Amino acid sequence: LYAYWNVSEKVTLTMGNFNTFLGYEVITPTANFNYSTSYLFSYGPFSHTGIKADIAISEKSSLMIALMNPTDATGFNPTGKYSLGLQYGYSGQYFNYLLNPDSYEIDYTGGFDLSDEFFLGINAAYADNDGEGFSGVALYPQYATSDDFSIGLRGEYFTRMSDLVDDDPSVLALTLTGSYSVDNLIIKPEIRLDSWGSDVEPYFDADGADSKSLSSFLVAAIYSF
Repeated sequence: LYAYWNVSEKVTLTMGNFNTFLGYEVITPTANFNYSTSYLFSYGPFSHTGIKADIAISEKSSLMIALMNPTDATGFNPTGKYSLGLQYGYSGQYFNYLLNPDSYEIDYTGGFDLSDEFFLGINAAYADNDGEGFSGVALYPQYATSDDFSIGLRGEYFTRMSDLVDDDPSVLALTLTGSYSVDNLIIKPEIRLDSWGSDVEPYFDADGADSKSLSSFLVAAIYSF
């Protein structure tokens, strides 16, 4: 729940609980090309509680400044400490910074229209909490074959950082998604392959044994109204 106030044509204040400004992917599936979400999305914050100011500097550039509860403290603030959020945007490229009392995250989100049919999205992030955290990069090439159908690949390399282990585990995840639109309905068939390095075995194979890799297929139907 949040409220906003258009202070002027160039300044908007938002107060309450609002979606995060970090990352390429968002909570609602209607705004994401891939149906499954990335590791960068899963490890990053989903929403914040506080107040932020969005400032339009020019037609191409913008600035956001936020004062919020620490990450994940969306219902109440148990410590009385606060976090600071900053975002600078220029021509569809966004450079984000989140400073928590005990951690910080740097994030870049953007993309480029390489042609009328071909778009390349990019997300890269680094988060650190006294030696614990994560880093990763994801590329989102998407090609529109017609007005109704597009196909896109998400290639992501993600690493969990820890002072407790000698070899930080990393994962390579490849997701191929088709997107077919019929009015307000979107059909998305998707194939995904995940493979962890190091000794991490977070998945199960067909026999129930621990596994470093996982392959999956799904068909999603999304209706917006």
